[in-house]
Amino acid sequence: MIRQLIRMHRRQILIDINTQIDFFLAEGSACIRNHRRVLANVRRMMAWARRRNIPIISTCEVYPNHNNHSEVNYCIDGTDGQRKIRYTLLSNRANFPADGSTDLPTDILRRYRQIILHKRCIDPFDEPRIERLLSEVRANEFLLIGACAEDAVKATALGLLQRGRKVSVVVDAVGSHDKREAKLAFRKVKAKGARLIETRKIAGTSHLKSVGICNCQRCQGQIEKTLAKVKAEY
Repeated sequence: MIRQLIRMHRRQILIDINTQIDFFLAEGSACIRNHRRVLANVRRMMAWARRRNIPIISTCEVYPNHNNHSEVNYCIDGTDGQRKIRYTLLSNRANFPADGSTDLPTDILRRYRQIILHKRCIDPFDEPRIERLLSEVRANEFLLIGACAEDAVKATALGLLQRGRKVSVVVDAVGSHDKREAKLAFRKVKAKGARLIETRKIAGTSHLKSVGICNCQRCQGQIEKTLAKVKAEY
């Protein structure tokens, strides 16, 4: 039972969707487009939530490994790729597996600042525990970040909107594989009532150039370019 959550009305809750290595790092099995830019904005949104003590509900795709035979090739249980990016983790957190249960502690958002829920599917509302939490928890606004725009983020936004929630999608902190499909997804959730905003509208502007975790040439090249510019100025 999470009856106490219904009585506690929070101003905002950050919904962190699939910020996992396979989706966000170049070596990942399903890396998104423009991962450096999106990662930088995800990092800023997580830092903003920490400073403001905003509760974070994280969903992660974790698919079973059936003797090395899985229906998908990403976010396989037990692999590095299914782990979350390190700066999307708070120290005071609770993890829940995808086991078909709806059980949750009565004071879950009092005891933990971050709730991490695994799912074996794209749509979080197909998992009983996640469906229960997102349906019963109350807030003035749900802020969505993560991946991917054309599937999991869209499904999360539409599910919340169908339940009468106010939803804001932080579009530059949301990654995608298909630019056209992502634009269609954003248009659809906006038509259903979601607000589309950018990171700077919430967390302000930043001079952050390094995502601080990806070692690909693109990310490292941007860092080297920035360092060269700084040296040139002095």
